[in-house]
Amino acid sequence: MSTQDAGDRSRSLPHLALSAHAHNREGLHRTDGAWLEARWGDPTTRVLVVAGTRIHPVEGGVAWVSPVEAPEGIRVLLGERDGVTRFALVCDPADAPGDKDDWVALRGLFPYLGERGEDDAPWLFHAIGLAEWLQATRFCPRCGGSLESRHAGHELQCTSCGKRQFPRTDPAVIMAVTLGEPGSADERILLGRQSVWPPGRWSTLAGFVEPGETFEDAVRREVMEEVGTPVGEVTYFGNQPWPLPASIMIGFVARATSDVIDVDGAEIEEARWFTRDQLRADAASGAVVVPQGVSISSSLLESWVGESLAGGW
Repeated sequence: MSTQDAGDRSRSLPHLALSAHAHNREGLHRTDGAWLEARWGDPTTRVLVVAGTRIHPVEGGVAWVSPVEAPEGIRVLLGERDGVTRFALVCDPADAPGDKDDWVALRGLFPYLGERGEDDAPWLFHAIGLAEWLQATRFCPRCGGSLESRHAGHELQCTSCGKRQFPRTDPAVIMAVTLGEPGSADERILLGRQSVWPPGRWSTLAGFVEPGETFEDAVRREVMEEVGTPVGEVTYFGNQPWPLPASIMIGFVARATSDVIDVDGAEIEEARWFTRDQLRADAASGAVVVPQGVSISSSLLESWVGESLAGGW
């Protein structure tokens, strides 16, 4: 793929655009106390305050403050971009400034990203991912002792037995399951819906990778378990950090070997095959509502259909 093609793909697929502005995480400075204090004391440094796991949005993005404006809490070094060092400050929600109702979870921030979304998203995913981990990891799993933050918020160490804890990321596969000659008018895509979703909401299938399993095998297993459809060839599509609370979504295109559907009735309530024309028409009429915006599911659908779909959630 040429540089121009890669750029065009990043602009056209939402999940790639949000990952296009990765920052230098300054990993070698996480144990350098003097460097960290100097950066914190620099008035150009910007800080993203995280109340528990929630952020305060502002028009067109999120609120960055100076270090002197940040409340007390755990300082998390995010890194540097364009000569500016950035931290997250993870504080108790009770210590967050302003109205507590103004603070929203990561999913609720997506509508606020606006024109700066591509700039803010990598910082947000980094900050919220660590905040979620800090909230979930309160005690040492070996002895139950208390934990202290180390390595600029990227490590926890037990004060009793010394065991160290590191942030975890749970891999999950998400797949566009297709059937038929690729690109033909008769090619179909398999979408499913959960019983807890509002009427008309559909999406690509997804599931977590199990221990000792390859990504491709996870795709085949999850599709079979959820909808009873056998899958052969599995091709990598792309990936996306998804700290909701601690995942990375690895996207694939999976080729079904049969159109059989036998939903499990637990995770998936219903599954259907759609041609491109059917999916466009149903999306335009509002009969089918599919993911849009920043999720890799939206990118999988847009890539297969060849355009953005109407409506969406």
